[in-house]
Amino acid sequence: MNPKKIIVIGSGNAALCASMAALENGATVIILEKTNKNLSGGNSKYTAGAMRFVYNNNEELYPLLTNPTDEKIAKTEFGTYTKQKFEQDLLGFNNGKPLSMQQHILINNSYKTMRWLASHHVKFEPIFSRQTFEKNGKYIFWGGLTLEAKGEGVGLVEAELQEVEKLGGTILYEQEALELIVENERVVGVKCSTPEGEKIYEADAIVLGCGGFQSNANLRKKYMGENWGACKVRGTPANTGAGIEMALKVGAVFHGNPEGCHAVPMDLKMQNYGNLEIPHLQRKNYRKICYFLGIMLNANGVRFVDEGKNFRNYTYAQFGKAILEQPNHFAWQIFDSKVEPLLYEEYRFWDAHFVQADNLENLVKQLEGVNQQAALQTISQYNNAVDTNTKFDPTILDGKATQGLSLNKTNWANTLDTPPFKAYPVTCGITFTYSGLKVNKQAAVLNKNDEPINGLFACGELVGGVFYNGYPGGSGLTSGAVFGKLAGEAAARG
Repeated sequence: MNPKKIIVIGSGNAALCASMAALENGATVIILEKTNKNLSGGNSKYTAGAMRFVYNNNEELYPLLTNPTDEKIAKTEFGTYTKQKFEQDLLGFNNGKPLSMQQHILINNSYKTMRWLASHHVKFEPIFSRQTFEKNGKYIFWGGLTLEAKGEGVGLVEAELQEVEKLGGTILYEQEALELIVENERVVGVKCSTPEGEKIYEADAIVLGCGGFQSNANLRKKYMGENWGACKVRGTPANTGAGIEMALKVGAVFHGNPEGCHAVPMDLKMQNYGNLEIPHLQRKNYRKICYFLGIMLNANGVRFVDEGKNFRNYTYAQFGKAILEQPNHFAWQIFDSKVEPLLYEEYRFWDAHFVQADNLENLVKQLEGVNQQAALQTISQYNNAVDTNTKFDPTILDGKATQGLSLNKTNWANTLDTPPFKAYPVTCGITFTYSGLKVNKQAAVLNKNDEPINGLFACGELVGGVFYNGYPGGSGLTSGAVFGKLAGEAAARG
């Protein structure tokens, strides 16, 4: 029997996992990537490479590590991240909805998929820089997020692509998919725009792994609302929703929460797409996600979120949206020098924009676009409301809160009283959209009757129903890998 011919559209984490899975199941694989080699890799290259998954003890992590004998490992408490905790975390963002079928698939396959990646020479490192605090000589992990790909998102994509090519897969660049070809109610190919003109690639199955619609301002406004035309795009410019629209034209249904997305606080002065002129690994530094160590003020000079509601990897993907909803779509993050050593490296990035002063009055005078009188009043009221008896502890939800404010900060509330003071202007940076195509347990794309469209599969950001109103950090890459593996396996089986 001749091997199945599979075409994978896209070259990020999900697409590459689909390619690996199809290849190891006996198929031939051609990856079609719309951009040139430098811009390939989708949104995955823009990530820090963190992946969330179920694990029960340190021992389950060792097979995933690049260097399990690192001397720091012996002094590390990774804790656990159980299936029940993953369920609870996802339910926390579902606004009352039960777990979807897609969410159950993500949870139940998360660890197995990580082991599978490790078997394909894709290894991981502990996230010491962002997910631990030192306590009593130990590195204490918090929030259930422990590992990131070696080399972050760029390293993840490079390792996966290397494995695809080792298994016999081929990647072709500057091949922009335009239209799915259907014969006898089956997807049998794709029409592409190439440097040599239009070309049709025939296949036994197509796997769409080419991202959501976050880079398409018109589709953002259509599905998400007018405000979303004003956000900045922190990832690839290539994810314009083309895969979704092609699938809809052959009978797929739009699925999920159209208003949901991963949107984080970003440097207000950032260029769209995170400044394409600098290396991928530097572009992530435009995010600004240490708001939990200070406060955020909008143009009216007031706070608008509980900055200490939870660990930042449970809130950062929602607070970008909260900033977008503020007047003129911006805010300022304010810190004093007590927390300066705890701020992530992104706050010391060479292109980070901020203002600084030795007193709060002079700081507020520099907050462009802000009601200065209201801002000073807000800061004063906040300082007076801080519980000074509870000890500050960033390794736990410490309950160090404000009391009596209309919007209290429920953890890590320190008074702003130690100069120098710094303030960072931020806006909303969208990473990826949550709505897309409906798939079944084999990642086959479904039509309006919940029947598979023969020959069509999807993975990654195109899959709707995995996230609704937010997500626990690191789940996105894991979802891409889980559904990519399922899609590749099912496509190869036919």
